[in-house]
Amino acid sequence: MAADNEKNICPFDFSEALEFDPELADLMDRDSPAYIRLPYGDAGAWLVTGFDAVKQVTTDHRLSRAAIIGHDYPRLTPEPIVSPESVNVMDPPHSSRVRQLASQAFTQQRVEGMRSRITWLADALLDKMEEDGRPADLVQYLSDPLPQHTILDLLGIERDEWPQMQESVRRLLVVDPDNKEAAASAKADLTAYFAKLVEQRRNSPGKDIISTMAAARDGKDQLDDRELAVMALTLTLSGQDTATCQISDIAYLLLTRPELMEHLRRRPETLTDVLQEMLRHIPFRKGVGIPRLALEDVELDGARIQAGDFVHVSYLAANRDPKRFPDPHVLDPDRPYQPHMTFGWGGHRCIAVPLAMAELEVAIGRLLQRFPGLRLAVPPEEVRWDTETIRRFPMELPVTW
Repeated sequence: MAADNEKNICPFDFSEALEFDPELADLMDRDSPAYIRLPYGDAGAWLVTGFDAVKQVTTDHRLSRAAIIGHDYPRLTPEPIVSPESVNVMDPPHSSRVRQLASQAFTQQRVEGMRSRITWLADALLDKMEEDGRPADLVQYLSDPLPQHTILDLLGIERDEWPQMQESVRRLLVVDPDNKEAAASAKADLTAYFAKLVEQRRNSPGKDIISTMAAARDGKDQLDDRELAVMALTLTLSGQDTATCQISDIAYLLLTRPELMEHLRRRPETLTDVLQEMLRHIPFRKGVGIPRLALEDVELDGARIQAGDFVHVSYLAANRDPKRFPDPHVLDPDRPYQPHMTFGWGGHRCIAVPLAMAELEVAIGRLLQRFPGLRLAVPPEEVRWDTETIRRFPMELPVTW
């Protein structure tokens, strides 16, 4: 393990629009992984940034997510966001089993069946924005409600419970140390809520995703109630948080880079490819996510990781690796598609990627089709950005048309 004086203190609190964190850029330029200290946790961690090295970490059985449970592991939030039972802190073969069962609710075919519902929701929200008139806050009318309506609707959660659900999710992501108790309470409330909901769906299944996952089988195997409740909680977190941020971030890029907007207007058939390039380019969060613990000594990208060391990866940095993506800091709408790490990699890649992409395609596609004159109603420097959580997104996007 690195000596204390070799640690780099990394709050990863950079929040200037969608500019890349200069601290992370500096760590990327080093020849081998750096040993860093994060705001919370009783130990430091190795930070891996190169695309191939990140791939190794995410697929190496010697580096375990499950082993972090019970440790005060290095992180950015006072209360760990992830539940101990979550698939995000499982290792194969257990994680493979849970993912295989849960992913049956998110096959490409199932998501295509959901697309008309997502389009209807998006159009209803944009109808309201047009009706209320300009200027309008795009976050309020589209980015915030569409992912919330989509995932909570698909989970079959009653509409009058949506505001409390969204507030609980927000409390889990706040980085302020004074938020620890509120975050722990929010996680407990959400876990208890979904445990009760799963019990109801077992007894009275419907057409929602929880019922679909409850019915999923691999031979005689199926998800138990606890696994199903935690999976529903995980989907609630990622379904609201990630999609909300990405719709806002993508809209901001289009509104501040007219050449991108014009490209999509001239060539709407390239929408999916351009979205993938923007997803690669956007620093969608701050720093790092969930670490792994070395179960034995590992040689990794020029560093000797000792058994018991924590290892963090940066998907943001991997997405800017020049060995993988030439001119990585350039947002190029004509860049040939190569898989990126915005949705994770390996055994912890998000199982709901087809749903997330459908939401983005519908939200951005319908927005551009319906509002050809869309533009920011304020100078870009007046857009307010989130500074309280681990996310990177505009709090408001005032637009006119």
